[in-house]
Amino acid sequence: VQLQASGGGLVQTGGSLNLSCATSLRDFSRYSMGWFRQAPGKEREFVAAINWYGTTYYEDSVKGRVTISRDDAKNTLYLRMNSPKPEDTAVYYCAAVFGVNGSRLKNGDEYDYWGQETQVTVSS
Repeated sequence: VQLQASGGGLVQTGGSLNLSCATSLRDFSRYSMGWFRQAPGKEREFVAAINWYGTTYYEDSVKGRVTISRDDAKNTLYLRMNSPKPEDTAVYYCAAVFGVNGSRLKNGDEYDYWGQETQVTVSS
């Protein structure tokens, strides 16, 4: 199984950021998907998740600025961030889990598969 995150880079505050996660998952539509990030010197933290029905979950600090979505026809997960802040600077990871829903999606330990990181740097 492969999960390939892309779309990171340098972005200015006030701009926008679009991340993608292309997967090789069979039955992608049956998986819940999540985005996590890890800033230098900090632990990994939950950003957003979407279950197989399309219900979304967000970390409080990004609510209203971030939209997670999925395209089951393309086996791809997306994350759009508006008005990024310097504190959003981190490596971002996508992850997949089968059969898990609700608040458990905020726990990285629940996930079965992880993608490679994509670096996001927000400059002021």
